[in-house]
Amino acid sequence: MTNTQVTLVQIDNYGPWTVTPEPRREVDLQTLQSRLYADLSQLFGNRDGYVFFTRFDNMIAVTNGLDRDAHALIQESVGNRYPVTVSLGFGVDPSPVTALGDATAPLQDAGSAQDATRQEILSGDILGDEERTGDDVQIAHFDVVDATGKYTDELNAFDSFIHIEQGYAELMRYMRTAHDSLSFFVGGDNVIAVCPALSTAEYEDAIETVHDRVDVELQVGVGRARTAQSAGMNAKHALETCRDHGTAVEFY
Repeated sequence: MTNTQVTLVQIDNYGPWTVTPEPRREVDLQTLQSRLYADLSQLFGNRDGYVFFTRFDNMIAVTNGLDRDAHALIQESVGNRYPVTVSLGFGVDPSPVTALGDATAPLQDAGSAQDATRQEILSGDILGDEERTGDDVQIAHFDVVDATGKYTDELNAFDSFIHIEQGYAELMRYMRTAHDSLSFFVGGDNVIAVCPALSTAEYEDAIETVHDRVDVELQVGVGRARTAQSAGMNAKHALETCRDHGTAVEFY
């Protein structure tokens, strides 16, 4: 059984801030969002976590091993570096989707994301050290089979992007509805999914479904570990086995 700890990172009062005292330049907002994501990636990454940008004003992290104090330090660091603050909610469950719901609830209970009085909330359940095991986190690293040959070297960059995004969107929807998993595009032709304890057959079914619906062929490496970073590296090694052997699904 997995036991995933998920953290929701939400920029406080971001919508109103972007138009106060007047609308801010989009280039400046994009720069702020990308820098904040890069800093959070490093802040969580230095503690063996993963963070995914989703909508940028809301980011999702897998944070097994980070306690409340570690979250508070990350929150303080953002407050010291940026003109905006962030609220952090965290939750734990064998189902990543349920864990995210539990992480979301304390932020919603504290007020609207666009409420100027709701700032730097820090709340939720942490997975205690005594409850942790060596295989709490299951990470699946998907990529498109021969994306360079099929898309990059054959189509213009935007049409290639459309094909990759279609595959990602279908995979994201299917893994969410069928398997309570959270899937994130991470650049190139790569998608990382945070999953419960799924089997080879369930990953094969996901790959077949995406191929049938949008004609994008995927392969996936799967890793289990105590933390997101270790599980992710195991998944990367398993994906290399897929590439070397021409297989669709490999577990580390």
